[in-house]
Amino acid sequence: MVFTVWTWGFRFTYLSKKGLTAIIVVVCLELHKDRRQRPTCLELNMAGDAKRFTRMLLECNSNDKLCVVREHQTEVIVVPVLLVGFFVIVLTVILWLHCRGLQAKQKQSSSSGHQAHDNNQQESSSTENRYIQLSETSVESLLNSASLTLKELEIPREKLSLGTLQLIKHGRYRSIYRAQLTTGKRGETKTVVLKALQELASPQEVKDFLGRIKFHQNLGRHENLVELVGCCVDQLPLYMIMEDVSLGDLLTFLWTCRKDVMTMDGVPYDLTERQVYEVGQQVAAALAYLEQNNLFHGDIAARNVLLHHNFTAKLCGLGLAYEIHTYGANSVTQIVPVKWQAPERLLKKPPSIKADIWSFGILLYEMITLGAPPYPEVPPSDILSYLQRQNIMKQPSSCQQAMYNIMKSCWQWNATNRPSPADLIWSLQAAMKTSNNHAVLQVPEFVVPELYANVAGVDMLSLVSEYTIL
Repeated sequence: MVFTVWTWGFRFTYLSKKGLTAIIVVVCLELHKDRRQRPTCLELNMAGDAKRFTRMLLECNSNDKLCVVREHQTEVIVVPVLLVGFFVIVLTVILWLHCRGLQAKQKQSSSSGHQAHDNNQQESSSTENRYIQLSETSVESLLNSASLTLKELEIPREKLSLGTLQLIKHGRYRSIYRAQLTTGKRGETKTVVLKALQELASPQEVKDFLGRIKFHQNLGRHENLVELVGCCVDQLPLYMIMEDVSLGDLLTFLWTCRKDVMTMDGVPYDLTERQVYEVGQQVAAALAYLEQNNLFHGDIAARNVLLHHNFTAKLCGLGLAYEIHTYGANSVTQIVPVKWQAPERLLKKPPSIKADIWSFGILLYEMITLGAPPYPEVPPSDILSYLQRQNIMKQPSSCQQAMYNIMKSCWQWNATNRPSPADLIWSLQAAMKTSNNHAVLQVPEFVVPELYANVAGVDMLSLVSEYTIL
């Protein structure tokens, strides 16, 4: 049998006859620059007798690459056979290693799966044991630790008139009371507000309550923030002791101004445009202090501002600031009414102090209208689309142009275009110089809390609590 292949200047011929096998390879080389010269071919012949290795030069036709063999000698092809053999061996080794690697991965995956299952069972068992131990001892350990870290704030319980507590707001585990605190040896007392954590609270609730006290302690004191007086954390129930602000929240105060003339220390008091600027400056000062501490409030509104008898404004409701500072923005549980939120917060973007600036503009609107709900013609569910159409609230009839310009600066869609708390203070001070301190703000309509809650999109319970603290 004869089989011949010619390709790329090589000719391979396989012969088999009566048990004799021979392979002939002919290579034609262009040894002459002149193409008219015949190329010279080299023939390598490997016959059945591997001991013979010969080669001979063949003469080829100039117009045909096939060489004509003039002499037949058995020769051995060493180089091509070795190359082909080496290639086959390498390919075989690669395939063998690949298959072996696949088998090893399958075995490893199977064994790791069984091991992970066993580890999960062991971890689950140990977690249950730790949970049982935590529920039994963690409250005690938390209180022991708090007694050291909050030692400066600890107030003996006997100084509190716990027998005559006045309930302000009741919750399942947290309640707010008004109480008397003995401050001197002569039996002098002052009214304080207690935020209590009941005895049935879980270890996590105890930890969270203690964290809020520590947060307020680290925040420090500012004349326009509700002051933390002290705490009782030696045993349950736990008490966070805050200063009492006599006039209560600003929103209720504004509603009262619609009904009759307010009195402070027996002196009639009428709310004017200048007083609105004064309260605004104090709230802006509190925001500037929060900004210095890399914090923001998150719920600036009249319901979260308290008024003292000397008309000192106290910003309260720092619960959202604590949650974001401690757990992150994505773990916030406190709900903020949408009509006070900046567009970026409605779009679920990271909040910042500039979102408080937007809410501050809403606060100015509340004050100048004596507690009117914002966007009265827009349902809470439509507020985002309303703002996306570049709409803002119209200028109230009781609002002068200077104040409305400050509101509009707060309501810039791009947060970077809004003023900083320091800029707000400067603008409020400049506008107050030309403000009216004689004309009393008057709104004839009384406010029905239920209707207000519906229009403003707020929880009715938040309007009757009388006091909002951390």
